[in-house]
Amino acid sequence: MGIFKNCESTTRRDCLRLGLGALIGGGLIDALRLRGEAAISGARPTSCILIWMDGGPSHYETFDPKPGAPSEIRGKFKPIDTKVPGIQFAEPLKQLASIADKIAIVRSIRHDQGNHGAGNHYMMTGAPPRIPVGCGAFVSFHPSLGAVTASERGTTGGLPPYFSIPSMTRSGGPNFLGARCAPFVVPDSPNSADFRVRDVAPPRGLSDARVDRRRDLRARVDRFRRFADKTSGDPAVALDDYYEQGYELMSSTQAQKAFDIGREDPKVRDRFGRTPFGQRCLLARRLVEAGVPFVTLNEGGWDHHVGIFDSFDKRMPSFEASIAALIQDLELRGLLETTLVVALGEFGRTPKINKDAGRDHWSNAMSVLFAGCGTPGGQVVGATDARGYAASERILSPENFASTVYTKLGIDPGKILYTPSGRPTHIVSDPTPIRELMG
Repeated sequence: MGIFKNCESTTRRDCLRLGLGALIGGGLIDALRLRGEAAISGARPTSCILIWMDGGPSHYETFDPKPGAPSEIRGKFKPIDTKVPGIQFAEPLKQLASIADKIAIVRSIRHDQGNHGAGNHYMMTGAPPRIPVGCGAFVSFHPSLGAVTASERGTTGGLPPYFSIPSMTRSGGPNFLGARCAPFVVPDSPNSADFRVRDVAPPRGLSDARVDRRRDLRARVDRFRRFADKTSGDPAVALDDYYEQGYELMSSTQAQKAFDIGREDPKVRDRFGRTPFGQRCLLARRLVEAGVPFVTLNEGGWDHHVGIFDSFDKRMPSFEASIAALIQDLELRGLLETTLVVALGEFGRTPKINKDAGRDHWSNAMSVLFAGCGTPGGQVVGATDARGYAASERILSPENFASTVYTKLGIDPGKILYTPSGRPTHIVSDPTPIRELMG
């Protein structure tokens, strides 16, 4: 698995290392708090797979080509026709162009946070950062989309409600919602032969018998007098039920099945692509199929200050083909109606190609892909000007983006949450979803 860096030299391994801080003190066990007591009846609940293209993918080289612009703006790639007459994508997106009737593209989201830290926070939370934030910052002034979903929705089937694969995005944490709403991180590549998920099976070298002995030892220790009883809120007592659930999960056939990607037909795995990203897309489908409401695929390597065309030539064919395969596979299984797929980064790229054959940060325009969960396909929402400098028609904000995701997940974006100190906080300050995507 390659390591992708942004301009401040932050790697996905750094993201994983820093992201683990939010999980200290519980991890999966804390996530199990959210299994919920009330069963969801009626129709299958909705889920979201968010493909985060960390670094900021170019709108010119993806969904908003500008063939009539000067060469220093339009770049190397030609526009190609899609399955929908009148809609064109950039040349590298051949597979997504072939299923354009199933997706919607928003070309007119803009904001004023032109660096990675702040842009990531704004798009991942729907809330602008409270203070100036540098490019390399990992900040959390507001709960992320996945964390709020974990808090509001919980999950079914005993799996954590919020996954981030293979690492947590820099603003993907829970903030005041606490560790129970932090993402469960799956760092290992499901494309590897020995793919294994921590906490779902005993650690290597630890037999089931030893696990049982450790469980028995803990039970004996628990017979000692506590510092306080259950009514006092003693955290040691309060965690007992969740540790028990953790033990149950290790022996849960449903959990084992969700992560056992080897169960898939080899032809299905081939369609997704035998790449780390392709198999992560397949794992995401398996998770939402098992009832997980929110999965983030954190895919770095889109900060193209240098050599953007060579990078797209090498990476985009397999990458966009995996996204297309995910959408098609969800539809084939009857899951697209209840699964929202979105693909985006923190911003777009500059109109003018720089001296290093790259494009720099540009928050005045960006493109976002939506599919599924009742999203009318075959449409483009909004537009940028003739040279792609700025959103010029149906100008939308990160708040509109976040409100759309929440609404499709059955969460009221205008709901007020309360911090532990009692401070009221709106989930989204402007709870207006993008009406064209609501069906």
